[in-house]
Amino acid sequence: MAQQPVEMILARQLASHLFIPVLLTDTTGTVIFYNEPAEQLLGVRFEETGRVSPEEADRLVEVGDDPAGGPDATGRPVLTALQQRRPVHTRRPVLRRGDQVRLQVEISAFPVIDQEGRLLGAVAMFWERRAL
Repeated sequence: MAQQPVEMILARQLASHLFIPVLLTDTTGTVIFYNEPAEQLLGVRFEETGRVSPEEADRLVEVGDDPAGGPDATGRPVLTALQQRRPVHTRRPVLRRGDQVRLQVEISAFPVIDQEGRLLGAVAMFWERRAL
């Protein structure tokens, strides 16, 4: 496995200490890490999955569009962050885990860009949206 850029190593270190579910992807959309709160929400430990390709992620978790969401409420905020190099926030997309549990979640994703302007990956934070 290739050595990760220091920015991605630091992002992983930070994510491992956050209380909110966080996942880290490389530039291809492959999940290279997710933290313990993400494990609890997704229903599977990172130690069990390791790196997760975009295709495997689609089998593990299905993120759908929310018809009540706005124009940015797409099911693929990480891909938008990577492709458009901008932060994205989606409200209430449907997340269905491998165990078929459906959750309403909000997702914020942003690209990780180094000092030379190179895209290194993306960070996504997500949480369950509970009824008020």
